[in-house]
Amino acid sequence: MSVKQLGINARRVQSFLSTVTTEDKNRALLAIADALQNRKEFIIKENQRDLENGKAAGLNAGLLDRLMLNGERIDAIADGVRQVAQLEDACGKTVYEYEKENGLKIKKITVPIGVIGIIFEARPNVTADAAALCLKSGNAVILRGGKEAINSNKAITAVMQEALASSGFPKECIQLVEDTSRASANEMMTLNGYLDCLIPRGGKGLIQAVVKNSTVPVIETGSGNCHIYVDETADTDMAADIIFNAKTQRISVCNACESLVIHSAVIAEALPKIKARLYEKNTEIRGDERARAVCPDILPASEEDYYTEYLDYIISVKTVDSLDEAIEHINEHSTGHSEAIITENKNNADRFMQCIDSSSVYVNASTRFTDGGEFGLGAEIGISTQKLHARGPMGLAELTSTKYLIYGNGQVR
Repeated sequence: MSVKQLGINARRVQSFLSTVTTEDKNRALLAIADALQNRKEFIIKENQRDLENGKAAGLNAGLLDRLMLNGERIDAIADGVRQVAQLEDACGKTVYEYEKENGLKIKKITVPIGVIGIIFEARPNVTADAAALCLKSGNAVILRGGKEAINSNKAITAVMQEALASSGFPKECIQLVEDTSRASANEMMTLNGYLDCLIPRGGKGLIQAVVKNSTVPVIETGSGNCHIYVDETADTDMAADIIFNAKTQRISVCNACESLVIHSAVIAEALPKIKARLYEKNTEIRGDERARAVCPDILPASEEDYYTEYLDYIISVKTVDSLDEAIEHINEHSTGHSEAIITENKNNADRFMQCIDSSSVYVNASTRFTDGGEFGLGAEIGISTQKLHARGPMGLAELTSTKYLIYGNGQVR
């Protein structure tokens, strides 16, 4: 089926979704969650085809990890859908209302965006997460995943569409572009009149291609060159624990730490502890001259390293002499995703949080918490690194727009 036909289908079901009740949406979401678990073996079988193809194509360990589904991960996906069902409906809320002197009564309410397109890469969990959030927020969704996950995505979409039909919903509320060629992505980017919004989820190359080439409005979700700054007052044991988690707990995700910034006053104490923990996972460390003077076995870092989202067991280290230098370095090299400071000084923590220009800023905690589920939003549509409309983890509220309702009794201007 052509991308344009998917757009026509989505437009056709939009009016249905704009009037369906919260209870009906929740019932459909719970049916989807149950179906995902009931069809677990089918989904894993199709995912195994993708994994075999990925290995044959030479995908690295990080990409294969993003791609892989097992029983535990499918259970987690289903639980995410159930969490969305439990969330308060973001549509139909009154933002404000007032009455003008001429008697006009004006009310501003939240409404669905309409039809949302999502282009993503080798993460089949996005198929269910995005569909659930769009359904709950009253939006039709057209999903376009990468070729690496096509069999997994087709299986998950088929299961969700069956559950929709059994709940009295048109299956076209959730659709998948099965053509994974570049042409289908380009067509989505120019599907004006059918798509109201396009959201890219994936690596820097994909995101920039969509931002630069799309004529459809885009919400930019960013790659994650996330930083952790070890302040001169840091508890270095805490720093080592947090960095170990942020770097190695899951390397293939956008909220994993990729860059360390360490104050020169504490690097001699901090870096050997951090190195010892990271070496437990065979993590490659690339540092500047002062970092290598403390730990001569780490590799030299280039300027390019400080801009790189590795999605691998690699991390860079930059030495600084002040908090302000750390802030300047991070703001220069960050993708605007998530940054953290490890410090015992409240003033330093406050200044870091005020001056770092990223969507999520932490004090004494791992960047791995930048996630819709961890923030209590349910599943997420992505992490927005732009500043218009939505920023940070995007949940239900970020998938709505607003409109004005005006009540009169014969007023003319």
